[in-house]
Amino acid sequence: MTTFIERPTRPVGSIQSLELEITGKCQLSCTHCLSESSPQATHGVMTLDDWRSVISDAATLGIRTIQIIGGEPTVHPHWRALTEYALSLGRHVEVYSNLYTVHDQWWELFTHPAVTLGTSYYSDVPAEHDKITGRNGSYDRTRHNILEALKRGVPIRAGIVETLPGQRVAEARAELQAMGVTRITMDRARAVGRALLPGQSPTLDEMCGRCTRGRAAVLPNGDLAGCVLARDFPVGNVRETRLGELLGGEAWADLAVRIPLPARSACPPDDSGDCSPATTTACGPKY
Repeated sequence: MTTFIERPTRPVGSIQSLELEITGKCQLSCTHCLSESSPQATHGVMTLDDWRSVISDAATLGIRTIQIIGGEPTVHPHWRALTEYALSLGRHVEVYSNLYTVHDQWWELFTHPAVTLGTSYYSDVPAEHDKITGRNGSYDRTRHNILEALKRGVPIRAGIVETLPGQRVAEARAELQAMGVTRITMDRARAVGRALLPGQSPTLDEMCGRCTRGRAAVLPNGDLAGCVLARDFPVGNVRETRLGELLGGEAWADLAVRIPLPARSACPPDDSGDCSPATTTACGPKY
């Protein structure tokens, strides 16, 4: 006798956040970067019109939040145009930046009431932070711009990823709190991109469990993935098929079934980093 297992459906309307990885280029070369971004990387093949079409489709589908991410999104020539377009369609926008460079004229956009900032922070010791990012001075510049954002009343969240043995993650969290950052997530480096060990291949077991569950991502080549972590398991390409059709398709439903549910933990999903990076299921920061 054959037993049929009914596959749970995941309606398009369940996606509330869409990550747009608009570039692979970045001023930094973080040792664990999931997208292997660097100053030598490219913006990919998605054009301004391609990205605008995705944002328009997301708004039509009722997706509330657009995350502009990279690489470092602010090195893309059209990041402001895309942010402003999403805002014009009534979306909330999070710009996830390393905050290495913030030009004065950008603050007007960052202080828009529907814009928030996200960033990554690794240590309270400049040398350790800079070792992880691969660029001297990154700690000082990121810290300075976090303080500037807080002074200007810009909502900001920070993600701390444990990548080194003995890394001062607890001290980094304490320093962020002392600065006035209240939204802090902590996680370990996931085996994606540069965090892969020699001979290791990406697996869905490394996902935090929230990919496809409320979120989706579009990569610089137009691929749709469950989130930026699930980049090695695309379900189609928005340059060939509209976003809504992909999210309502068989490949998306199959991917959702294959991704393990979030691991049980003593901490709730919004624990703000109270769990250790080795056990937390936090997913959202740019790793």
